[in-house]
Formats: sequence, C-alpha cells, structure tokens
Amino acid sequence: MSAIHRFRGEWPGGWPDAMRWEGARARTYDAPEAQGVVETWLIGKGEDAGNFALRYYRLEPGGHSREEDHPYDHGILILHGGGEVLLGAETHAVGPGDVVYITPGERHQLSNTGDDKLGFLCIIPARRQKAGGIVWAEEGLDLETT
Repeated sequence: MSAIHRFRGEWPGGWPDAMRWEGARARTYDAPEAQGVVETWLIGKGEDAGNFALRYYRLEPGGHSREEDHPYDHGILILHGGGEVLLGAETHAVGPGDVVYITPGERHQLSNTGDDKLGFLCIIPARRQKAGGIVWAEEGLDLETT
C-alpha cells in the first residue's frame, strides 16, 4: 500500500522543532542507554513496506542514541545540527548533508555534541530476525500516531 505522510512544518525554516508528519508514529525515550531522543517512524509496518523502514530522529543537545550493533546495515542522512557518530572504535564528527553507512555488525552510536538539536533520517530493513523469527522492525514498540 502506497502512502504519503504530509509534512506539517516549514521546510527548512521550521526545523528542528517543527519536524512532524501526519500519520507517522513516534516515541520519546530518555534512559541511560539513550537520552533525549525522539524517534519518528515515517515508513515501515504502517505502510506495509516490505523492504525498508525510514525513521527521523531528533536528539536534544547532549543526547545520544543507544550504543549497539545489529546484523543489518543502516543508512543515515544528517539534516540539521551537529554531532558525532561512533563507528566501531572510532568517533567521527558529522553535520548537515553528511551521509553515514553503517555495516552489519558494526558497533555504532550517534551523539549530539552541539548546542542545537541534531536531526537525521535513518533507513533500515523493514523486517529483522528477533527471538528466532522474522518481525517488523517497529514490532512491539510503544508508538503514538502524529
């Protein structure tokens, strides 16, 4: 099923605070392993996307994603703000327009080291192996429709 989630902000003048899409699913999490993070699912299970999921992340100043690794690759496009990405054992500065490819199994984490919010798009497989089966990437997450 094809879908359009209309952008509900000013492009690009309204970002980072006005980065919202009608019908997208979002959650905020703030725990020791991931602080100051808003995750918005733009394409995934809700659109019956069989091959990939697209998410928008916003990290508050000082915020960071989980440090983790997965058996699948990621593609990231930095939209606004600045920060660092951990790839394996090395940390690299990133900013608007930078594209990051994360290989399967590589340890990674994004951190906001700037004074403004860091926002990026992240693309991953739509489905993944979990607990001995194949599940949707957003399966089991507590998401609110925007």
